[in-house]
Amino acid sequence: TGPLKDMDFSVQEGGGPRILHQFKLEPPAVSFRTSGEKAGIIDIEPRTGILYINGSLDWETKQVHKLQVESLDESGKRVKGPYAVTVHVEDINDNPPEFNQTKYYGVVRQNSRPGKPFMYVHATDRDDPTTLHARLSYSILHHFPNPYAEMLFQIDNATGAISPSRKGSYYLDPQKQDTFILVVSVKDMAGTTTNAFTSSVDVIITVKESLWKAPPIINIKENSTQVHPVNVSKVQSNEPGVIYGIFQKEELPRLPFSISENGDIYVTRPLDREEKDTYTFFVVSKDNTGELVDKPLQIDVVVEDINDNPPVCQQDLTVIEVQENEKGGSNIGTVFATDMDEKDSLNSRLHFQIQSQEPEFPSKNLFYIQQDTGTLQLTGRSLSKRESAKYFLKVLVTDSQFATICNVEVHVIDINDQIPIFKNSDYGSMIVAEDIPIGSVILEIEATDGDEPATGSSLIIYRVKEGDPNNTFTIETDSETNRGFIRINKPLDFETMPVYNLVINATNPEPLVEGVEYNASSLTKLEVSVTDVDEPPAFRKPFYKTEVSEDIPVNTLVMTVEAYDPEGDSVRVSKIVLKDMQGKYAQYLACGKILFLQKNYLLVEGGSQKSRTSLTLHLRDVNDNYPQIATNHSTFFCYPVSGGERTLIQATDADEQLFYSKFTFSLADEMNARNNWEITKFNATHAFLSLKHANFEEEVYDVPIILNDNGKPPLENKVNLKGILC
Repeated sequence: TGPLKDMDFSVQEGGGPRILHQFKLEPPAVSFRTSGEKAGIIDIEPRTGILYINGSLDWETKQVHKLQVESLDESGKRVKGPYAVTVHVEDINDNPPEFNQTKYYGVVRQNSRPGKPFMYVHATDRDDPTTLHARLSYSILHHFPNPYAEMLFQIDNATGAISPSRKGSYYLDPQKQDTFILVVSVKDMAGTTTNAFTSSVDVIITVKESLWKAPPIINIKENSTQVHPVNVSKVQSNEPGVIYGIFQKEELPRLPFSISENGDIYVTRPLDREEKDTYTFFVVSKDNTGELVDKPLQIDVVVEDINDNPPVCQQDLTVIEVQENEKGGSNIGTVFATDMDEKDSLNSRLHFQIQSQEPEFPSKNLFYIQQDTGTLQLTGRSLSKRESAKYFLKVLVTDSQFATICNVEVHVIDINDQIPIFKNSDYGSMIVAEDIPIGSVILEIEATDGDEPATGSSLIIYRVKEGDPNNTFTIETDSETNRGFIRINKPLDFETMPVYNLVINATNPEPLVEGVEYNASSLTKLEVSVTDVDEPPAFRKPFYKTEVSEDIPVNTLVMTVEAYDPEGDSVRVSKIVLKDMQGKYAQYLACGKILFLQKNYLLVEGGSQKSRTSLTLHLRDVNDNYPQIATNHSTFFCYPVSGGERTLIQATDADEQLFYSKFTFSLADEMNARNNWEITKFNATHAFLSLKHANFEEEVYDVPIILNDNGKPPLENKVNLKGILC
């Protein structure tokens, strides 16, 4: 209730008759009157001022009703007004969504992009579009057939766009299933409530073969004379309006292929198979954002060969050696030629033929060549070097279109039918001092060979066959003169081997022909006598070292040194030269026993010669030093104190620290010390000394500290550290 004035009302549609408001009469007014968009059911009771609806409003018919209300006196004249009364009709969800078609048909290509729509469904709802009543949500209810656990299609719940799912993009195949029926559902209330209205429709989808597939292998003949570029193939995406591109699989300076905006593939220049016989590249399709539309296609190109290359001799001159005793029919060598055209094709098939032979003596056709392999053979009897040492052949090599001449030179080689013969069968005896340097030449020997010079049949190799078990001697051959030089290979030792009775043989690297063998003519003798040289005495070891603890008693035996004289003379210790003794002494006995030393050289005499060796004695540290405070000054604290002040103290130890020092700090077990002071570890060598309270006088305090070096055995030391408060 209330006085007459402008008013707005919101009324939910439907719901039947109801009272909206009661206006109060104000004298001299005795009644009310209403006019405007009353729709036959909105009115006011004149005497009581009750504004009411006598029926149901419909939002879909009219959303706003505008009325005017005025008050009247007894004579019917207006007292107040007219005032505007507006009735807003609120929508309720009383309309189900409706599809704009009774059935939908769509086509999808195999391997289409997942999530890329190929069709849409559309539904409308007559309810208020600004409310949930008309907000629609699409979903797929059923999928016929459904061969996989996951659906092959998906729908955008807001737009109704239907696209392949990721599974569908991979598995859709018209050869397996070319038609699917989807039951698509649409709900209002955004599909969020159970009492939402629902409608459904059938969507028939036909699956067609993918347009996006790699073409067959592209075959292009090399050295084409066509005007380039030449169209050689084509690709097509499943989606329209894509941008095609090419990228290389291999790094080439310039790929001789391009692709047009409609997917035509071109070769841009003539190809040369001998330069490159195959090409592999990828074709891609992208949308206008640069995102891949389809999987890249691999394109394979084979360059077809044409016969455009002549045979080429592998060598400018092929030299073949043939021994005199080779029999007729023997393979003596091969003429090699190549053809750059395609391997194992008719374009590269070669034929060999002997065109000429020089000299034609003792007959014309001494040689035969196998036409397909180029293998040369002797046609008849063995060759003789006395008849001709060389033959020159011209071999014609042809393919189906070209011909080439290859030059061949046949050398007739003397066979190894002569053995080396020593000029002297016995070189007698010679004397060599045992200290002769290694590498010294002691004798030159010589044998001769009747075979052809400068061949493996005539080269002589000298070896000591007997009398040198330790390879003390070696023999080198001068390849130009065939002379041998006997050298010292290892040190001589009169005491071990005073005389060598050497048997030396001479052989060829080339095997002897059948029926010929080496005999006594290829052997010689030599006696080498070694003279004694006064050698210095020698120690049994090159150096001596040992390790002892630093606390060993005086006169402890620490090492024994042994020496000998190669000639068997007596040996005696002559002198010890001491170094770095640091106040310690060493004694030696005539037997070579060292009682105590740090580092020295030991001199030994034998006959008139002397030798020396190095002796090293390492002293092992013993934990025999007590730990101390590193500084010798007092510790100061500024007075007055508040408690908790601290200072850093350090421990040290004169003993050797093999790895790192590790000390333990603690306060002595005394009442004053533990009540007043506190020690806390900082690291392995330092600790903090701190005050436990503030009740200190301005004076000097003795702080008893226990230090432990944690050695083996551990040593502990009590020190009094002066703590001064001032």
